[in-house]
Order: sequence, then structure tokens, then C-alpha cells
Amino acid sequence: MIVIRLDRVMADRKIQLGVLAERVGISPVNLSKLKTGKVSAIRFSTLEAICRELNCQPGDILEYREDVE
Repeated sequence: MIVIRLDRVMADRKIQLGVLAERVGISPVNLSKLKTGKVSAIRFSTLEAICRELNCQPGDILEYREDVE
């Protein structure tokens, strides 16, 4: 499973959701869904814009975890 760590990176960079959404060019609602992991996909262009604004790598935002059953 892929875990989204956008909330952690945003907190580290001290950037608010509305500010990042405006800079990235997506709606605050869609960024909020991404931040809370309520999405099943992300466009590479969106991921690239987020990484550019947060000065981070995709691996800082996305984490792979094996499903434990």
C-alpha cells in the first residue's frame, strides 16, 4: 500500500494548505483529499509541482508499506 505523507512534509515546511494549493495550481479541496490520503491516483505534473514548491523528493511524500494481514 502507498501511504501519503504530504501532511508531514507540509508541517516541516510550515506551509498552509491554501497557500500550497494556490502555488501548485489545484483546488484546496483536491489538495486536502491528497493530504488525507483519500485519493487513488495523482498526476505526475501535480506531484512535480508539489515537490518543486516544498523543495522535496517524491519519496518524501509517498511511502510504500507492505500490507500486513
